[in-house]
Amino acid sequence: MASDLVLVCREPQPEPLSLAHSPPLAASYNERIRPLLDAIDMLRNLQVMKEGIQLPTIVVVGDQSSGKSSVLESLAGINLPRGQGICTRTTLAPIKPELYLEFHGKVVHTDEDHVSEAINAATDEMAGHGKGILNAPLTLVVKKDGVPDLTMVDLPGITRVPVHGQPENIYEQISEMIMEYIRPEESIILNVLSATVDFSTCESIRMSQMVDKNGKRTLAVVTKADKAPEGLLEKVTADDVNIGLGYVCVRNRIGDESYEEARLEEAELFAMHPQLCKIDKSIVGVPVLAQKLTQIQATIMAKCLPEIVRNINDKLNANVAELKRMPKNLSSVAEAMTAFMQIIGSAKESLRKVLLRGEFDEYPDEKNMHCTARLAEMLNQYYDELQNCPENDPTTNFLLEELEVLEEAKSIGLPNFLPRTAFLTLLQRKVKAISSKPPSLGVRAWDYIDGVVIRVLMQHSENYPQLQSSTRRAVFNLINKMKEKTIDRMTEIVEMEKLTDYTCNPEYLSEWNELMTQQDQFMQVINSGFGPTKMDLEGIGRVDVGHLWNHKQLVQQAFDLKMRMTAYWKIVLRRFVDSMALHLPFSMHNLVNNEMEKEIVDELIGPNGGGGGIDRMLEEARRWWQSARS
Repeated sequence: MASDLVLVCREPQPEPLSLAHSPPLAASYNERIRPLLDAIDMLRNLQVMKEGIQLPTIVVVGDQSSGKSSVLESLAGINLPRGQGICTRTTLAPIKPELYLEFHGKVVHTDEDHVSEAINAATDEMAGHGKGILNAPLTLVVKKDGVPDLTMVDLPGITRVPVHGQPENIYEQISEMIMEYIRPEESIILNVLSATVDFSTCESIRMSQMVDKNGKRTLAVVTKADKAPEGLLEKVTADDVNIGLGYVCVRNRIGDESYEEARLEEAELFAMHPQLCKIDKSIVGVPVLAQKLTQIQATIMAKCLPEIVRNINDKLNANVAELKRMPKNLSSVAEAMTAFMQIIGSAKESLRKVLLRGEFDEYPDEKNMHCTARLAEMLNQYYDELQNCPENDPTTNFLLEELEVLEEAKSIGLPNFLPRTAFLTLLQRKVKAISSKPPSLGVRAWDYIDGVVIRVLMQHSENYPQLQSSTRRAVFNLINKMKEKTIDRMTEIVEMEKLTDYTCNPEYLSEWNELMTQQDQFMQVINSGFGPTKMDLEGIGRVDVGHLWNHKQLVQQAFDLKMRMTAYWKIVLRRFVDSMALHLPFSMHNLVNNEMEKEIVDELIGPNGGGGGIDRMLEEARRWWQSARS
């Protein structure tokens, strides 16, 4: 079974008086980019990618037998096992080579002659025997002179047909692994293509185009140029497959050639071959490839590093904040009580923000926690419901109810006096028709407040789950008490409105006087006894008056009674809303500042609660710290 191999070539501090020279494949600015490479390497070793922070990486992909391993060998100057998944890091190093493997926290030293055997042995130890693949890193550190500073991830070659010992879904496994590495925008795709095939049919091209349609982060390496020179110039200049970073044609080492011999053979091939010599010298040869990769890598690292630093800081701040929320090591009842009071204190402050002051900085994206706005919406909806009740429609059976009440309220006395009992009777009927609405609003409001209080308390006590059941129970009991008080209060207000018809609001008289300006016109229609049966009354609407022609004796009093009730009813409805608007904030203030803490303390440690809350809190903290140490 194959695993990912991380090949790392490093340069130690130079010894004094050593002769300066420029390695054949090293770019002139290796020294300038090495600090960036070291920083990225350190982050990679710290496994920040597991935290969702992407690092700039050159990802090597290619179809099976495309020559990927040969390209890496030419760049690194060492022999690698073929068919491995390889993560490669090469840097300028001293004349005397030094190689070692890192995996599973172990370091295994090797040399150039035995590196392949060492890699195979480490792979077998990590993944067992077989021909499957494993997405796990195996690091090979190479300190060797004459190589460029590069960071590369070489993945298994793409194959569609499983060989003996490979799983049937080998293609899907490899594809999934490749897509995982090439999808991030920070990845540069080094697509290895064989000159012997049509580029447009390569599976690696299809995959890279899925994540990099315009090819802006794809560089193509064309191998085996010596085996298929015909038409290669046209292939790399036509660019039918959108390779944004261009092509580099190379000749890989053959047989027992040394890397120096292979490089000389490559230079001669592209200089003397009748077809290949026509290809621009800026896109041929392993040295050109090394230089291009170094430049591209330096550019992507310089571009990404500031964003990486920001992401790390954001992640660090988030982790520090999470760490602060974790339970402290509580060793005594006093410490547990202190932690408990801190939980209650912080929860009360959050509730003051969301319930009392209308601040929602702690829950900017949770509209349900913007409590003052939601409660204001409830009150507005409540007022609309009161106004739009069918019982409040003044045009239905216009004046019939008033005539009926006046008829039954008659007494021995002077005419044209409106009996107060008639007004109170009508008022009581109207109040009774809506009497269920004020208490129902109280129930809805407290159900909403219950959800908010539970949300805040659960958040502040999340590190002490043993407390949460007791806290929920305490809040449930407290909200039920507050709900009952509100229902009682609203029921009391309803009963008060039934008993007394009073207001000092000057709008009542002004509204009544304005409505009564229509009485003369109305009486003319009634007294005429004929004409249209419908008329428009300001503040009432379009009414039918035909049925009133037979009630001329009391209709004037009924009209006056109707207008008085219309003006007064507006004030009654506003009083219902205003009473709730005053009662709810007052009750929430008592809930947050007085009642909640007492109820929770009583539930946890009081004689009326379940008790044992602090002991459970201590036990939970002990268990957490024991698991953290293990």
